[in-house]
Amino acid sequence: MTRVPVVSLTDCADPNALARQSARIAALFGATPTVVPLDGPDPEGAAALTLLDLLRSTDLTGGPTQPLVVLVNIAPRDGHWPNGVPFCYFRHGQHLIISTLSHRVLAPLANYLGLAEVQVTDVREVLEAGAAGWADLAPAEVEEMVRTQFRSLWYVPLLARWLADGRPVPAEPAPVPSLAAQEVRVAVVDNFGNCKLDRPAADLPGYERTGAAAGLTVHNRRERRSVTVRCYDRLPDVPLGEPGITVGSSGVGFAELVVRGGSAAELFGLSQGDRVFRLTS
Repeated sequence: MTRVPVVSLTDCADPNALARQSARIAALFGATPTVVPLDGPDPEGAAALTLLDLLRSTDLTGGPTQPLVVLVNIAPRDGHWPNGVPFCYFRHGQHLIISTLSHRVLAPLANYLGLAEVQVTDVREVLEAGAAGWADLAPAEVEEMVRTQFRSLWYVPLLARWLADGRPVPAEPAPVPSLAAQEVRVAVVDNFGNCKLDRPAADLPGYERTGAAAGLTVHNRRERRSVTVRCYDRLPDVPLGEPGITVGSSGVGFAELVVRGGSAAELFGLSQGDRVFRLTS
């Protein structure tokens, strides 16, 4: 068995769920996975930025890298699908990514990493193909996994193992739409209270990399008023104790609303998923 590092991003984040997922992935891959819980108010937005950052972190190495398997389980509970949104997979370089088919999670990869297409799987079709070809699965076991709603535990790690082994897993291609002009939201609030936004700073309405005396208008939810926040090229350019909008550490030049030496989330009353700006077409 090839030992491939596995990173799992999931909104099934309680200790019981994390323990079961970790044990199943470790048993299938022979190595303890890194399981990252995304349990905030907007897990899809956090997953989108985290996945983009995770894949970009494998660049700029100056040489070859080891392949990764990345699992993304952020399931919208909108009732649109009979037993949950389908799972798809794609490759970024030598890395294998398996994800719920979520436009919000995948669209940034279309815009900033050039992802054009994913392969969409059907749980029953894949499990029956495995049972008929290479997996020792009884019909009752296949049916149990097909019917369960806990597909991130039973199906996704198995799909990942089979794909990593090069098994002929059946799937159908589907295009990945790019991000359209829409609201700019807080994707992640980091441990410093910086609000990582889900778009590049250069895309913000009126942002200027060299700074602008007028700045941008941000609504302070805590004080229920609008304030002007200046734009800066880098965090060290923001005066100590002052708010600023700057190019942060995430995405491809993505913006951050910061308070140097303080917490922008606390100052502005912002949390994950909150709207900060709106882009126009």
